[in-house]
Amino acid sequence: MEETRFEGPWWPAPAKLNLMLRIVGRRGDGYHLLQTVFQFLDHGDWLGFELRGDGRIRRRGELPGVAEEDDLVVRAARLLREAAGGERSGLPGVDIHLRKCLPMGGGLGGGSSDAATALLVLDRIWGLRFGRPRLAELGLALGADVPVFVHGFAAWAEGVGELLTPVEPPQSWYLVLVPPCQVATAEIFRDPDLTRDSPRIKIRDFLAGSEVNDCVAVVSRRYPEVERAMAWLAGHARPRLTGTGGCVFACFEREADARRVHALVPEAYRSFVARGLNRSPLLTALQAE
Repeated sequence: MEETRFEGPWWPAPAKLNLMLRIVGRRGDGYHLLQTVFQFLDHGDWLGFELRGDGRIRRRGELPGVAEEDDLVVRAARLLREAAGGERSGLPGVDIHLRKCLPMGGGLGGGSSDAATALLVLDRIWGLRFGRPRLAELGLALGADVPVFVHGFAAWAEGVGELLTPVEPPQSWYLVLVPPCQVATAEIFRDPDLTRDSPRIKIRDFLAGSEVNDCVAVVSRRYPEVERAMAWLAGHARPRLTGTGGCVFACFEREADARRVHALVPEAYRSFVARGLNRSPLLTALQAE
């Protein structure tokens, strides 16, 4: 993404990992029913907000392949102002600056996290004080992953991903590989071979080691780049897929071990090492402010 001039402050929009993902059914409207576990990473995008006097909400800089009207950040800001009364609210406009670090179509939740950061920070800047439950409800209209970023705690999630229960998985170190492809989530959920009837499990089952991702087989078949990344990682650790991918990851108890394998990653892949977090760094930043 093109850099824009902005002095700050910059607000974090952290990545997430799905530590497991089970598809346990389907609603009448076509949405899939899930069981999954979200954990944040100390790695992600950064957003800055600059008020403007003409009431307009604009994205600063270009994001390849994403029109401004379709950008979840812009949609989140406009949705929040509409909930506050729209043009009658008298709220100022805002320029939204974005440092995009997370890949699109990677399963790391970048767009949803950006939208959540916009909701939380603009709620503060505009003096609305809607509170996280209402902001999460607004965010759900933008995407099923937005509420977990608004609430800001690692969570066991059910429904379409919006029914959240706090959990405390180990805050491990992760090596994340970014294959050279963007996975279309809707395409994966439409695939006739996708498992849609996994048995439901309990939180204790996950904590005891049940970490299946029902999307792996379909994603690997449709995206050979993901399959190759998982095969490479399997030579060094147990590979896992986050969400519908395409990012794959491995878990390590020690940072040094994650960085040792990171040093071996082929140049064909973007990659990074990050710490798992059970509390969003955005909440920490908001409280510090």
